[in-house]
Amino acid sequence: MAARPSPEEFYANTHLGAKREAHTWDGEAAIRMLRNNLHPEVAINWEECIVYGGNGRAVRNWHEYHRIIQALKDLKPDETLCVQSGRAVYIAPTHPGAPRVIIANANLVPAWADQAHFDAYDRAGLTMYGQMTAGSWIYIGTQGILQGTYETFAACAQQEFHQDSLRGKFVLSAGMGGMSGAQPMAVTMNEGILLDVEVRPERIARKVREGYCDRMTDELDEALRWVEEARRQQIPLSIGLVGNAAAVHPELVRRGIIPDVVTDQTPAHDLGSYVPLGDLDELEALKRKSLEDYYKRALEAIALQVEAMLAMQKQGAVVFDYGNNLRAQAEQAGVRVRDTQGHFFYPGFVPAYIRPLFCDGKGPFRWAALSGDPHDILRIDQAVLETFPGEEYRPLHRWIIKARERVPFIGLPTRICWLGYG
Repeated sequence: MAARPSPEEFYANTHLGAKREAHTWDGEAAIRMLRNNLHPEVAINWEECIVYGGNGRAVRNWHEYHRIIQALKDLKPDETLCVQSGRAVYIAPTHPGAPRVIIANANLVPAWADQAHFDAYDRAGLTMYGQMTAGSWIYIGTQGILQGTYETFAACAQQEFHQDSLRGKFVLSAGMGGMSGAQPMAVTMNEGILLDVEVRPERIARKVREGYCDRMTDELDEALRWVEEARRQQIPLSIGLVGNAAAVHPELVRRGIIPDVVTDQTPAHDLGSYVPLGDLDELEALKRKSLEDYYKRALEAIALQVEAMLAMQKQGAVVFDYGNNLRAQAEQAGVRVRDTQGHFFYPGFVPAYIRPLFCDGKGPFRWAALSGDPHDILRIDQAVLETFPGEEYRPLHRWIIKARERVPFIGLPTRICWLGYG
């Protein structure tokens, strides 16, 4: 098996400027974006090629990484590299107007498209789960989902509370990984108060260090005191609580503490990444010994979490799903999550809050400064502000200004921005 590159290879990627390794700039751009995905400060677990989302990888393994990098270096302006689930498959003669890279991830023939077959192929090194932007090499860190999360909570404030922000509102969620780590800043940008439950203390510490999360504690009582102080003073605050949502959420219900808003961004879509109740080291050992038993424990924990969320909803909390399959997993665990008409008791974030933006033709764009120069992004920011003036684009201006002030550049300088089409 090929050796893992040194971290310096990825750190150096951020200040290459006009220096080129590849035959073409198209190939060079792909190399820099792939390396940015695996930058130690960008990826959630770069040593295992995992970028975000529990198990979302950029490449199958380091052997395939080296093969892909070499193929991109050699790629000619009239050739196209085909990548299948993190592996370079072939280079085809095409033409200068064709894509330089075509990527397809985690595709299985329907008869074999189930978790057991996928896990077996993954262990054999024959496939990988690429998430949305890990396997497509366009992940830009937590910022990549930050504005979408910000817009979701802004729409929630307007729709549920008839306010232009979440000022004074207590939001409960769980998960603080690569993408879920956007929640703390997204809520405080909306002037709300977030209690975000995460089992791995190093994940919270990382987001505090990066400036996404304000405070960290492993004591529920201390976290709740901070929440109450912030509510009383009507100030934004984000708190990372080291704990398991399957334990914390039921405890809040038992105490009669009902947040204003409840959602979740744990990696429930992948039972192997959702952490059940128990000691982390013992759970990792169980996963290696019997994935099936681990899945069973994960479903049991999901059931406890969702039952608590439903109890909070009955007592007045606004509850919504954040697209991580939590409701369906809870249903598999035996929790009743639908009414007699088959509708989920609580909605997903897209139909509840984001669909109106899509109906207006708005969606996320992202750009990266391959030069590594932050001033390039700031110049693009200014161009966006000048290109879209006026009251109609006030939310866009507010986002650019807040992003400049609060969003750190990690890896290559980048920007996410929701714009209208046409």
